[in-house]
Amino acid sequence: MSTTATPTNPGPIPIPLVIGLDLSLTSTGIAGVDWADALRPRATLRGHARIDWHLREIRERTRRADLVLVEGPSHGHGRQAFHHELAGLWWHVTHMLWQRGIPYAVVPPSCRIVYACGRANPAKDFPAKGRSLVAKGMVRDAVVQRYGLECEGAGRYDKADAAVMAHMGRDWLGQPVAPVPQTHRRALEGVAWPEQAETATDGL
Repeated sequence: MSTTATPTNPGPIPIPLVIGLDLSLTSTGIAGVDWADALRPRATLRGHARIDWHLREIRERTRRADLVLVEGPSHGHGRQAFHHELAGLWWHVTHMLWQRGIPYAVVPPSCRIVYACGRANPAKDFPAKGRSLVAKGMVRDAVVQRYGLECEGAGRYDKADAAVMAHMGRDWLGQPVAPVPQTHRRALEGVAWPEQAETATDGL
């Protein structure tokens, strides 16, 4: 008597935990696809103590992550105060992820903005004075409109930036939360994804 094999039910496809990080000494944005927060240390913390505070917070919140997207440095801000300390924080965080075997991607700031707004300078038609703040607001508005994720209060722009990166990661993994126009998705091509990230950071 012949028998017919019954297909095995593969079960639900696991949903990866993707986290975006917009590193800052005073207000680090950290987000998943459905939540966003800003890590804001006490104003009295400086130097090693401030970096250590960030590392503890980020380590706890990324311990189950399948992929972390970290914003890369903005080379135009190289002469800002505390740039040296911020670079140290960036390397400490990415090294911690590397040590723990958590894949991470490096996202140029312009790619994050393109993914959110469709172009790298969405506020170019506004007066130069205040243009940067208008662009930040546009990114935050895009997060609300496309994903329904409100980013309010202190660190709201940092939260929105991190949320955009979390969604970029889900998109790259083939599990986008919402449709994104190709004019925006082209930004994924400029990201140093896990297999490229270590090579990309050699030149930072």
